Amino acid sequence: DTASMFPLTQRCCFYTPFKLQKLTSSRLLLYGRNKTTCSSLGLCLQRGVCLLSRPPSLNPASVYATKLQAFHTSLPFLKKKPPKESETKDSGILQRSTKSLKDSPKPALYLNLAGLIPFVSAPLTMAIQGTYNPELAFAQIMYGAVTLSFLGGMRWGFALPENSPAKPDWLNLANSTVPPLLAWQALLFKDITSGAIMLVLALGIALHYDVSLLPPYPRWFKVLRVAGTVVMVLSLLATALLKTISEQQLSNSRNKWQN
Repeated sequence: DTASMFPLTQRCCFYTPFKLQKLTSSRLLLYGRNKTTCSSLGLCLQRGVCLLSRPPSLNPASVYATKLQAFHTSLPFLKKKPPKESETKDSGILQRSTKSLKDSPKPALYLNLAGLIPFVSAPLTMAIQGTYNPELAFAQIMYGAVTLSFLGGMRWGFALPENSPAKPDWLNLANSTVPPLLAWQALLFKDITSGAIMLVLALGIALHYDVSLLPPYPRWFKVLRVAGTVVMVLSLLATALLKTISEQQLSNSRNKWQN
């Protein structure tokens, strides 16, 4: 029986489906004694080979099924899109930053918030009064220069201990002197707007040093640095904007008096 089944298997595997369809039960009897067993085996092999050999594109049932599936499928814009990887990463970064703020030492957190009061109070006071005060704006520039000098000097204190991850090399110590030099340059400008822009650039450079370039600070301190820099930059830009608005109003009033 095994020897007689081999030609049958060979025919079913290597012949085309068209030829397999011509096989009859009388011819299948030549390959075995049991008519029922051979016929059922030949029929199963014939169906299997036909299904495998028939291309999906020529199958009408598959075409109709595809059309019905497309007909019953909802529109793309009605489907709920999965969240993108960037959104997931952004939410993860926000959660980690919030946790770092909560885990930061309370003295560092409260002193950092208190140090932002002079930055915020200057443009807020001028906006409430509705007038631009040059002395108050210059006091904000001076306080910004002092803050920049403090941020640069922290790198020296961080690099001096023997067990510190930051070495007292040229990269750490020389770059720590850049923010004080830029702060001094901001004080030399007679125009408040130019001084504010210089301080904004210096704050960005100092933040780049502390967050990505130089050896790392603790994570909670990096979060404080980013939040504090954003508040300081926005307050300086608000003062420059108030100065521009005040100058524009003064120019318009002069033109009215001349006319």
